[in-house]
Amino acid sequence: MIVLRQVIGDELRRRRQDQGRTLRDVSGAAAVSLGYLSEVERGQKEASSELLAAICDALEVSLADVLASVSTQVAEAESASPVRPLVLAPA
Repeated sequence: MIVLRQVIGDELRRRRQDQGRTLRDVSGAAAVSLGYLSEVERGQKEASSELLAAICDALEVSLADVLASVSTQVAEAESASPVRPLVLAPA
């Protein structure tokens, strides 16, 4: 089952790590607690659109690019296993 918050969290983590940045650095720049950012990256919390925008700003990437990448990943997962529906799990 595809859980959207996990795909988003994985994408945010990948982008942060690609930049060689720490959770502490990004959480400070996004004005969000380190613990909450960690939970978002691990797919344990579903970030609001405002929080996602703040994290993207801190990472200096566009929200549209992050969501496009997530959309592509979800589409690939669905086409690989079309019988499993996309599930938007509650936070």
